Amino acid sequence: MCLLMQYLTFLPWGTISRRTTSSISEESNWCFSLKRRILVQDKCVLHVREFSFHQVNANLLWPGAVLFADWIVEHHKLLEGRKVLELGSGTGALAIFLTKKYGLDVTTSDYDDVEIENNIKLNCQLNELSALPHIRHTWGEVFPEENPQWDLIIASDILLYVKQYANLIKTLSYLFRKYKPLETAEHSSVGLDLQELDATEVGRMEERLQLDSSSVGTQRANEFSYGAADEGLPRPCFLMSWRRRIPKEDEAKFFEGCKIAGFCVNDLGSRVYSIHPASL
Repeated sequence: MCLLMQYLTFLPWGTISRRTTSSISEESNWCFSLKRRILVQDKCVLHVREFSFHQVNANLLWPGAVLFADWIVEHHKLLEGRKVLELGSGTGALAIFLTKKYGLDVTTSDYDDVEIENNIKLNCQLNELSALPHIRHTWGEVFPEENPQWDLIIASDILLYVKQYANLIKTLSYLFRKYKPLETAEHSSVGLDLQELDATEVGRMEERLQLDSSSVGTQRANEFSYGAADEGLPRPCFLMSWRRRIPKEDEAKFFEGCKIAGFCVNDLGSRVYSIHPASL
């Protein structure tokens, strides 16, 4: 379990030293509310800086990340030896925790915005870590890495806007299809027939996801397989915690989109899901 403490200060831009606010662009001239949360997670202390506003909510440490960290503590062997990419890293708190606590190889990623990237760098400094590798990527757009080698993609509470579901699935499709293990190709169990979604296919998927609530409710019960978390995770795999509560019909649209894209969804309990290509 975790213990979360926080303190809050309000400082105008002119009173904040450049050394401690390298996460903020020099063009900024409005006030920030700076929060440093002291997160004690399984005897691992984290210091996390937040700022007051961001258009995609990447400025805050959301409760879902803390709950996902709790789940990982209980099932950390699933992540041993994995090369990890976190989507929607926000403040970078979860990635920093996994790096400090378990020594994992973690790359952070979020919306294409230098302020997010620099804030994650600052949080690494606050936790006496070198800056983690970071990829600025807006879901659905061209992914900047041509040969992704992450065999585990993770995310916590990143599904808030239904209009972004198809874009996230497009990004996952690319990462799954292009994945190549660090070892020889013969050791890879990834299916090579998973199609990368282009803009037209994303449009079709968005249309198909405009399902009425009654049909979605009927389909959702058949979308999951259920299994114990200790059964292991395939390579590659998307491990997602979804604690944020949204309407059930909207929630179901994401899983229907995964099905359309050729993914399997496994419910691991505690609202944690593993998603992988059906060909695995």
